[in-house]
Amino acid sequence: MLGDDAELTAAVRAAQDGHEDAFRAVYRAVHPRLLGYIRTLVGEAEAEDVASEAWLQIARDLDRFNGDADRFRGWAARIARNRALDHIRMRGRRPAVGGDETELTGRAAESDTAGEAMEALATGRAMALIAQLPQDQAEAVVLRVVVGLDAKSAAKTLGKRPGAVRTAAHRGLKRLAELLGVEQEGAHEAPAGDETGLGAVPSPRTARPGAARSTGVTHSRLRTQKDM
Repeated sequence: MLGDDAELTAAVRAAQDGHEDAFRAVYRAVHPRLLGYIRTLVGEAEAEDVASEAWLQIARDLDRFNGDADRFRGWAARIARNRALDHIRMRGRRPAVGGDETELTGRAAESDTAGEAMEALATGRAMALIAQLPQDQAEAVVLRVVVGLDAKSAAKTLGKRPGAVRTAAHRGLKRLAELLGVEQEGAHEAPAGDETGLGAVPSPRTARPGAARSTGVTHSRLRTQKDM
């Protein structure tokens, strides 16, 4: 796993020069969180297929890319989103948020309300709670916090203005904090036979047929509520 953005930038450039080991390193660093984003669009069962299509295009067009690690993550996210939307159009379905909490595991957090929520979500039902957000908020949160894009790169990926993405991410994180509070209250009040303690939280949308699990992390800087 690449340790920082400088290493990812160097690996991308080496991959552009044809070094297969460098491309594998880039894939290992970027793929897990990219897959988590794709799941917010197509659901669990089909995400791996869409991710494979995205990586085929990334490999094919890599020599045209110009930029550092942040730009590469944004570029890869745009390709992934386009492939996901093509997939949705072919299936005639709406986007579906789904997945598990692994994309957020181990992430630190700042001491603001949304940051505390994300810290707690890192060991809990992160993607299940994100599934309860409106689609624009879910995408903004995943791109900013999971994929690690700044507002400008996330906005370019979504075809929106940076201010709109900041607002959606801010509202999404605020709502996640509220959902987490309800979930924690439910856990305290749950009867002894109720192992979930989640009765007060509505069930997340069922993932549509399609995709795979994600395990690794990229080393992008954490976005706090303040700079959303």
